[in-house]
Amino acid sequence: EPGRAFTRLELLERVFGYDYKGLERTVDAHIMNLRKKLMCNQNGEEYIQTVYGIGYKFASDARHV
Repeated sequence: EPGRAFTRLELLERVFGYDYKGLERTVDAHIMNLRKKLMCNQNGEEYIQTVYGIGYKFASDARHV
């Protein structure tokens, strides 16, 4: 869903299921690795953006990745 921000907990639940018992910061490590692999778009912006106080979202042009 481009443009929609997801919390760390939402991302963990979608990937690992509702019974995930680990740390929410696990998401940060995976986001960092994804950013390295995806690099930046044509405007020099990251495809995965941090939304302060919420979590992460895909950039509006992320469907072109």
